[in-house]
Amino acid sequence: MKFLMHCYEQYCFPWILKYVDRAVIDDRKQTLAKVQGRVLEIGIGTGSSVPWYPENLTEVVGIEPCGALLDDCAKAVERVQQRTGGGTRFTLSVADAQALPFPDNSFDTVVAFLVFCTIPDPYKAAQEAFRVLKSGGRMVFFEHVRSDRPTLAKWQRRSNPVWKVLGCGCHLDRDTRAVLAEAGFRFEEFRFEHKISVMPLVSPIIQGVAVKP
Repeated sequence: MKFLMHCYEQYCFPWILKYVDRAVIDDRKQTLAKVQGRVLEIGIGTGSSVPWYPENLTEVVGIEPCGALLDDCAKAVERVQQRTGGGTRFTLSVADAQALPFPDNSFDTVVAFLVFCTIPDPYKAAQEAFRVLKSGGRMVFFEHVRSDRPTLAKWQRRSNPVWKVLGCGCHLDRDTRAVLAEAGFRFEEFRFEHKISVMPLVSPIIQGVAVKP
């Protein structure tokens, strides 16, 4: 079973991520339009964000715990840099969002795009993101969360055990707004909606900008 799950994570799950990415491409573009300075993307995955970063950034640092996904991300970076002739510098590394290998106050922006659902300890990851941001730095986020509709929230809770296996640790019913608030972030922009372009279990979405005071 362990071997099968390893194969699933290495070879099948990246294709699932690419399918999901197509459904939220406009949201990704809107989210990344808000970044500035030196940027950290936690859980950069296969590099779906890479083509949509502005070209005038100081640097984009992308971390990802899964090496297979990061290999695909490196290819995405190479394609973009060949097309643009350089521009923004990308640095990729295998790392854990719960223990970021960066000094305090070292980034202007943190990007979190459909990642807090999967991190084992989201509170620790939020605290780490807060730590590495400069004062006045911003986290731009787009995350699926627990529904505010009781019936859907019930089905999210019931489906969670199976979903976590198929989604390589993804949780359907997290309250990511509360997680970010507890870490000390102040919300500059915030929107909650049910997106009709994705399946109902993951349709409750929050997106916006959270600031480190």
